[in-house]
Amino acid sequence: MAENTKSRRKAGKIALIVILCILAACAAAWFGAARFFKDHYYPRTSINGQDISLKDEAAGEELLKKQAEDYVLAVHDRDGRVSYFNAGDFDYTYDSDGTARRLLDGQDSLLWPRYIFQQHEYSADLPVKWDEKKLEALISAMDCFKEENITKPKNAYIEDTDKGWEIIPEVEGNQPIKEQVIADIKKAVAARTAVLELGSQDYTAPTIRSDDPTLQAKMETADKFRRMTITYKVPGGTRKLDGDTISSWLSFDKDGNVTVDEGKVADYAQQLAYTYNTYGDKRQFKTTKGDTITIGGGDYGWIVDKAAEAKQLKADIEKGESVEREPCWEQKAFTDTEDDIGKTYIEVDYSSQHMWYYKNGSLVLDADIVTGNNSIGNGSPDGVFKVISRIRDTTLQGEDYSSPVQYFMPFAYNVGFHDASWRSSFGGSIYLSSGSHGCVNMPADKAKQLFDSVEPGTPVIAFYRDPVTLSNTSGRVSNAYSYKAQ
Repeated sequence: MAENTKSRRKAGKIALIVILCILAACAAAWFGAARFFKDHYYPRTSINGQDISLKDEAAGEELLKKQAEDYVLAVHDRDGRVSYFNAGDFDYTYDSDGTARRLLDGQDSLLWPRYIFQQHEYSADLPVKWDEKKLEALISAMDCFKEENITKPKNAYIEDTDKGWEIIPEVEGNQPIKEQVIADIKKAVAARTAVLELGSQDYTAPTIRSDDPTLQAKMETADKFRRMTITYKVPGGTRKLDGDTISSWLSFDKDGNVTVDEGKVADYAQQLAYTYNTYGDKRQFKTTKGDTITIGGGDYGWIVDKAAEAKQLKADIEKGESVEREPCWEQKAFTDTEDDIGKTYIEVDYSSQHMWYYKNGSLVLDADIVTGNNSIGNGSPDGVFKVISRIRDTTLQGEDYSSPVQYFMPFAYNVGFHDASWRSSFGGSIYLSSGSHGCVNMPADKAKQLFDSVEPGTPVIAFYRDPVTLSNTSGRVSNAYSYKAQ
């Protein structure tokens, strides 16, 4: 009996040893496969449609390289000629960014039995680099740039023929704009475009065509221009440019075509800017407390777009018709009254740590505030600004802070009005010991009231009652009145 028990024990030990050996072998196989798949792609794996199953990183890199460098661009010009740009001709090569390795790193190799029977289809970008000078040399050698193949465009014009006045049609020509062609081909190469048709933007075009209204009949005589006026609607009233002045800027050729002196037009646009620009001007402002302060700087006010105005004025004159319009503004004030602040504005008294919002002359709200402490470089910018926008539920971030707010109304660079849930009190001298990073902190209910009522563009007059010097970034970028470079 004892002998049988001993035999059974021995058999059990042998079985246990066999099981452990099997488990060890399985574990070795498991981890061996896991090690293999750490550096080899799973079966049924493809990159950009090409099989890479069971291959290693080097094979992946080679596959991506082959895909990237298998590239030819065909460029068709206006005359039907085709120029081919082969990758090897301008050293168009794969610029590895580690994609092959990243795809392997994305495989969970320890769980390989779960993935080896699945399809793994990857779409990978093909970063490339090429020799810019070689590509530009190839472009320069295109047939469309050869002098004998170029016909320059010609404008349509009026000609006095034996049949009377006739419009001689424009000639489109085929003169390429080299810089544009180079830019478009480079863009196509970067996008791996196979075929590029050069478009109208790649060719010099006539500036005057047969359907141009000025060519449908002879230009009127100078009297027509003397009869015309341009009436500007300007802040506080109107300003008139009369025909006699306009006529002094014109010259006419034998066909009756008018030429406008662009220098005189530009001078007049400059006069408008000098007269009506208020951006950054010093203003006399009567505060809520009853005193009058001088404040300048900021980004509020009228700005004439001199280039756009000169262009529009020239076009108006060439039409020969009277017109009434506003100057071309680069920026408008909130009101078109002579006083460009008007009766709707926000007043911020940094020294008193208080703000007021007036709408159509009536006080809508006022609130104690907390602003930046200038002594530690967080001075809030002063000047005449405007509410840029209204933003709900955002996070204000800086180098050493991240503050979620419900209501944010920026008005000067990154400085704005907002609620400050982390504060239990406002006003007084809090800002000197626990000031903001430059923004105007408000109680939440006041911030909501302002947010719900104020319109973007509303003037913001922010000022200190005592002289200060701002040297921080927000002061510089916002054109603060008291900014001074250190």
